[in-house]
Amino acid sequence: MSIWKQFYKQSLTERLNRLVNGRYLNEKTATWLANNQSLPLEIADHMSENVIGTYGLPFGVALNFMINQKDYLIPMVIEEPSVIAAASYGAKLVRKNGGFTAHVSKRLMTGEIALLNVQTQNEANELTTWINAHKNDLLDVARSAHPSIVKRGGGPIDIRTHYYPQTEQTAAFFVLYLTVDTKEAMGANMMNTMLEAIDHYLNHYFHEHNLPYETLLAILSNYTTDCLVTVSTTISADTLTKQHLSGQWVAKRIALASQFAKTDTYRAATHNKGMMNGIDAIVLATGNDWRAIEASIHAYATKTGQYQGLTTWTYDETNQRLHGELTISMPIGTVGGSIGIHPSAKLAHQLLGHPDAKTLMTIIASVGLAQNFAALRALVSEGIQTGHMRLQAKSLAIQVGAQSDEVESVTEKLLQQPQLNQETAKQVLLNWRNNHSTHN
Repeated sequence: MSIWKQFYKQSLTERLNRLVNGRYLNEKTATWLANNQSLPLEIADHMSENVIGTYGLPFGVALNFMINQKDYLIPMVIEEPSVIAAASYGAKLVRKNGGFTAHVSKRLMTGEIALLNVQTQNEANELTTWINAHKNDLLDVARSAHPSIVKRGGGPIDIRTHYYPQTEQTAAFFVLYLTVDTKEAMGANMMNTMLEAIDHYLNHYFHEHNLPYETLLAILSNYTTDCLVTVSTTISADTLTKQHLSGQWVAKRIALASQFAKTDTYRAATHNKGMMNGIDAIVLATGNDWRAIEASIHAYATKTGQYQGLTTWTYDETNQRLHGELTISMPIGTVGGSIGIHPSAKLAHQLLGHPDAKTLMTIIASVGLAQNFAALRALVSEGIQTGHMRLQAKSLAIQVGAQSDEVESVTEKLLQQPQLNQETAKQVLLNWRNNHSTHN
């Protein structure tokens, strides 16, 4: 029997035992998890400012993921009901069709320095000519600012420029873009150190030669168009057959829903948010900066000039196969930040098999495509609420005070009610307790 069979129905202790038996965890780590020791306060106090405690979120695992013919147990940190279940379900259907195929096309970060007082296109052209002629000197300045990354085979790669002429609303801006190979790090601090070194070099040069130019700011960008990962899958329409719904009918509607998210911005925002449910959860679990990922991916969704859904689903009616693909920017790391500090982040990397940064990019993108697939399949067939109702009822039971030995029974009773709200939940819990007390 698969160790994942009925995994969601097991108690916490039983799930941990299964992970130990499957050699995903050792006994010591399982005990640590069971005792809820995710982040000691003394570590938290050094991670942020004005700390008064820690804030807990559920740490779960998504199942069934096969990516590039390798199995993965996906750590996810999220409070929203149904996300982990949906990711696991989507991955299960994809697994039946050979799993996900993913690759990283490039993994480079971009930073920028904005210059002021470049008033004309001719001045911009002259400054561009000077920068191109001194590109190697500027790259050497950046390398000297962070020599350790150069020793590891990374560091500054290129410099390019762009000029934004003055408009009625804005001043003129001349921008220098620095491209850096950050290796296993996301590289924010590394990038900013290099950019500030170039910033100081430029200001010194401008002052020394009595030039009117000055820098406004120097900082990395979260619009990471040179840090891209693509994941795809092809699914037989028969896989999507459910009760009275034909798989071909569902597949066609998934493709149409994908087209709708490319057309309508209102839908695109929710389409991408659903995908980000899964992406944020694994990014947070692995100790990465989910705010940077959100900024990067949503900015990438505007690359055509209109905000659009990022996944693309097409249906091959001849062969009755649904093809899904997702390309996103993914500025994550496997070292730095809280990754080496937060005990739960360390555990997440352990559960994933300690992937390098490029492999982690493929894993995260696969979770996003699985999440989107599961959501679209539900949306175009039985509707999104059907799968949410049980989890909503369970949350309500807990909110009104149901104890652990009462939650499942109260949830079942709630699902039989015409409305789900706190007043109903309170009454159901009271009735259940009265009946339970009478029978005992």
